[in-house]
Amino acid sequence: MKKDAVPSGGKFDKIIELRNITKVFDGVTVVDDITLSVKRGDFVTLLGPSGCGKTTLLRMIAGFEEPTKGKVYIEKEDVTELPAHKRPVNTVFQKYALFPHLNVFHNIAFGLKLKKIPDGVKINKAGDSVLDKAGKEIPVFRKFSKAEITEKVSRALKLVGLEGYEKRDTGSLSGGQQQRVAIARALVLEPKVLLLDEPLGALDLKMRKEMQIELMNMHKNLGITFIYVTHDQEEALTMSDKIIVINDGQVQQAGTPKTVYEEPANAFVANFIGESNILSGSMIADYKIQFCGAVFECEDKGFNKNESVDIVIRPEDVRLYKKGSGKGVLDGTVTNSVFKGTHYEMIVKTESYEFTAQATEGSPVGAEVEIKIAPNGIHIMKKMRTVNEFITEVTGENTVNIAGGDFIFDNREGFVKGDRVKVTVPFDKITLTDSEDDGTVGGNITQSYYKGAYYQVQVYTDADEDFYLDTTDEWDLGDRVGITVPPEAIRAERYTEPEETEEAEDYPQTGDGDQGSEE
Repeated sequence: MKKDAVPSGGKFDKIIELRNITKVFDGVTVVDDITLSVKRGDFVTLLGPSGCGKTTLLRMIAGFEEPTKGKVYIEKEDVTELPAHKRPVNTVFQKYALFPHLNVFHNIAFGLKLKKIPDGVKINKAGDSVLDKAGKEIPVFRKFSKAEITEKVSRALKLVGLEGYEKRDTGSLSGGQQQRVAIARALVLEPKVLLLDEPLGALDLKMRKEMQIELMNMHKNLGITFIYVTHDQEEALTMSDKIIVINDGQVQQAGTPKTVYEEPANAFVANFIGESNILSGSMIADYKIQFCGAVFECEDKGFNKNESVDIVIRPEDVRLYKKGSGKGVLDGTVTNSVFKGTHYEMIVKTESYEFTAQATEGSPVGAEVEIKIAPNGIHIMKKMRTVNEFITEVTGENTVNIAGGDFIFDNREGFVKGDRVKVTVPFDKITLTDSEDDGTVGGNITQSYYKGAYYQVQVYTDADEDFYLDTTDEWDLGDRVGITVPPEAIRAERYTEPEETEEAEDYPQTGDGDQGSEE
């Protein structure tokens, strides 16, 4: 086996494998130790909010960016340092990048005119193969003929539905037609993988929906691998064989659209894909969950007794009945009801939570109702984290560095300056201030989940560290805040660096399989 080849093995034919990929820009980690694989012929979507690292990941596959750490494999060959033009991939960009001085034909033919293809081996006058110093035959290359280029361009135009447009100026085309030219230009070189970086972002809603269908048909007809980047959940759910959800430079979940929607791995996925009611609860026993002061039947087991968990309930799984029917478990009042064409969307306020419910029949504002949720409508998730943890060092007699700031703490262990420690800070002990000058460190609100009695908030600091906290205050995404923590809430214990182990030869596994593998 070649030294730089990844062992084949696995559950399917992997055309792309990313191994422990990390990318750092100016001290900020944009992609954080991602390992995933892509099945040959799949339509895979990298889905996440702006700035999550999805486009950077795509650019590293394409060869436009080099990882700070980690390896990129295409067809089991290490291409991490291989330039973009030598990789068997092509990219379609959101801004098309068409040449304005060339017509449609010459835009599509541009790459073909530059490409060289194998044309046998070098032959001497005697008709024998010429060998190099290593005793190997010397390959000969040629360019495509005009007839070959014309035939390939015509085939690509037919594929994208633009037959007869060869002589049209690109400036005279609509946005959708320009995007088709860009796709044809990428496909004409017959890549093994087509990379699409938010290619429909500049189109209007009607054109985007039409192009979604076109792309799905192209993928079906070509049979090659598509890797598609978007922040649009509907696009991802509509077109993909597999969705890889990314946030903060890390894979949050990988699976089929149905799995990701119906069984989100964590609160971020549930909140990002579709509408969700996200609550905290306790598993009081197998198949029994307590939240909002009531006990519900569920389909989950294997949790510790009274373990705190996150709960996701989709609006369409919230059933409403007239008060007094005896069919529900919780009592509530409808505070808002809006007809949305195919369904009514209602807000139902209970003592401890405001549920979003969807139904084909609406209840009027002010109606007293009972809420029922079937066991298969309650999705239980282990909490991603229950406390903030930081690996850092003591900076003074009673100060410790957290996210670039010196926080005062109770140094009961007698740590000295420079000692490495693991610091924990509970969610409910952190206070946010309107002015960052009033906090020990500053940051921006990047996530906020309503959980009934409180909001769970994520703050991204300037030191590339995150704080998570529970607060009764509602903050807007992007708000600039200060962070304070009382000294008694900061716990520190001595930290010992783990011993380094030799890197395993086999491809790394996560959980029951690769991070990007099928279930």
